[in-house]
Amino acid sequence: MVNQVAEAMKVDVCSIYLLDERNQRYVLMASKGLNPESVGHVSLQLGEGLVGLVGQREEIVNLDNAPKHERFLYLPETGEEIYNSFLGVPVMYRRKVMGVLVVQNKLPQDFSEAAESFLVTLCAQLSGVIAHAHAVGNIDVFRKPSNGPAYKTFQGASGAGGVALGRAIILYPPADLGSVPDREAEDISDELRILDQAISSVRSEIRSLDEKMHDSLMAEERALFSVFLRMLDENALPAEIKELIRDGHWAQGAVRRVIEKHTALFAQMEDDYLRERVSDLKDLGRRILASLQEEDSSHRDLSPDSILIGEEISTAALVELPVDNIAAIVTSEGAANSHMVIVARALGIPTVVGVTELPVNTLDDAEMIVDAYQGRVFVNPPRRLRQRYKEIQKEDEQIAKDLKQYETKEAITPDGVSVQLYVNTGLMIDVVRGVQRGAQGVGLYRSEIPFMLRERFPGEEEQRAIYRQQLSHFANKPVVMRTLDIGADKDLPYFSIEEENSALGWRGIRFTLDHPEIFSSQIRAMLKASIGLNNLHILLPMVTTVSEVEEVLYLLERDWIAVQEEEQVKITKPKIGIMVEVPSVLLQIDEFAELVDFFSVGSNDLTQYLLAVDRNNPHVANVYSHFHPSILRALTRLVKECHEYKKPISICGEMAGDPLSAILLMAMGFNTLSMSSSNILRVRKAICHVPMTDAQKLLDDVMKMNNPLIVKSWLEYYFKTHGLADMVKSNRIVNV
Repeated sequence: MVNQVAEAMKVDVCSIYLLDERNQRYVLMASKGLNPESVGHVSLQLGEGLVGLVGQREEIVNLDNAPKHERFLYLPETGEEIYNSFLGVPVMYRRKVMGVLVVQNKLPQDFSEAAESFLVTLCAQLSGVIAHAHAVGNIDVFRKPSNGPAYKTFQGASGAGGVALGRAIILYPPADLGSVPDREAEDISDELRILDQAISSVRSEIRSLDEKMHDSLMAEERALFSVFLRMLDENALPAEIKELIRDGHWAQGAVRRVIEKHTALFAQMEDDYLRERVSDLKDLGRRILASLQEEDSSHRDLSPDSILIGEEISTAALVELPVDNIAAIVTSEGAANSHMVIVARALGIPTVVGVTELPVNTLDDAEMIVDAYQGRVFVNPPRRLRQRYKEIQKEDEQIAKDLKQYETKEAITPDGVSVQLYVNTGLMIDVVRGVQRGAQGVGLYRSEIPFMLRERFPGEEEQRAIYRQQLSHFANKPVVMRTLDIGADKDLPYFSIEEENSALGWRGIRFTLDHPEIFSSQIRAMLKASIGLNNLHILLPMVTTVSEVEEVLYLLERDWIAVQEEEQVKITKPKIGIMVEVPSVLLQIDEFAELVDFFSVGSNDLTQYLLAVDRNNPHVANVYSHFHPSILRALTRLVKECHEYKKPISICGEMAGDPLSAILLMAMGFNTLSMSSSNILRVRKAICHVPMTDAQKLLDDVMKMNNPLIVKSWLEYYFKTHGLADMVKSNRIVNV
């Protein structure tokens, strides 16, 4: 890179210094123009020399006569005394200096603004590459060599709290070459056998395609099929793949390596036609991989200590697995309030997401610790660390035992105020645990989950049976069923919605009103399921305008009359509510109150939209907080307004399941808090220990604060000083 920059800018010197955090020095890692022998040996202390000045200021330094600057440091090993012009640009990654890029010239002259802009752009691109190289261990000159597996630490965002120790198993999408991990072959003969079967299957597939297109395509257009077959000749690609298998690689990884090698070669060719063949080569690789994966489902086998890792794991992929065998989940993408994380939280699986530097493909079967309290992942951890986390696991088990006593207690404050706690459901395990933990109803049934688990839209009768099961388990208690809420991070495997900005796109009620046949089928199934139970409430997601509710009420009235006529039975008309998650609803409560029976806050989306933060983007995860003053003030005003119109107001987002924020919600006057079954006992314990007078005082205090971190710290301090320290996540922090 330094060679190319020096050539492009026509400068005498280009150098890159990287920060060695352990020794707190900038090390010269590469240079074009300085003494080659100084690379890897010359280093500067933080703040030392002009390089240190760039890092210290975190800004550009542009000098026409560098040797005259007071911070200039002459290093005889580099031979830079003859260079006068100096331009240094910091390499920044997430507000952190990773290194400094420097260009120099013999002539004493300022570098142009265009030169500065070019290097700033380059450093912005370079920063992520360097951060990733650090993460995967490709920059190891700072460290002493070790014979054992390298111990590494990665930081992400906490999704579902808890601690797990186990071994990594990679969940990767089918027929995605880039996601196939490196893995040793357990049986080389078996790997060679399944490769032969896959190659044979792909050859047959291509011959069939060729025959099928015989009358539709001209001979030259069908030439690609012949090229594919030649590439699948035993002495071509299969020979290279087999060589890697014999060296110990499993078949899928060997295919990925060979295809990657050839696509890289093709991409460098000057001939346009050959460069364009890269996509054809990748297509062939995907065909071989898909055939291999039909033969081998070992990547789905989980043992009880399996730590599931992947770039991104969908809700559907998660719930298809034996969840009892998943010790933890770690993903390099996603954020703390994605739909998958919400489900993982309900299942009580420790989850860390947004670990952007995680080298997923290299971690198969690696020993790991997942600290989902801090959002940290340890790979090949040392013995002392494993021992400390085993102690934390025992502490967590004791806390869980202590919470068992709250299964039979009511959520009543010490000064006699009762709070209704409902459960969020979607899977049957939520229902079972919710009943066991004394939930007084279902505040949110996520009806999209049964849709995600199928390969097509479920029929009306299928839906009726599922809904009946939910309603029956909570007979004589309200069950709030949200209509189909897909889009954004909730894709159906058979109906993917591709959008540039899915969070603001075709989702929730917008989708179902555009497909009234799907909506009516669901409403009819819900009505039929409620016959004789009369505990159904219907909740509408992603409502933005009054007209959407009016249209729903028309469809509901029509279907309600039709189902009664069909079934020859009187059905109690369900109460209708809307989710408050789009900011426009906050400003139209009076108009919506004339149409609906209740309101329910979806705090995850409302927080996302009020703060303009994509909750699935790890780069802005630190901005997303339900302790933000604007969120607290908006909710306080909302509750007050709903009470003025005599409409019940509940909250079913993750905010309700956090004991710290639950106390504030109680003080605001929410009628119902609905949460994951895994959080019910923690919230109930907090309510049983915090008088309403204290909660209202805390609310008054935090409403005067302007920083979410201060709000959270204030609440944590109260909990720690009032016998609730075990409810505070920060108490589980391990200093490494």
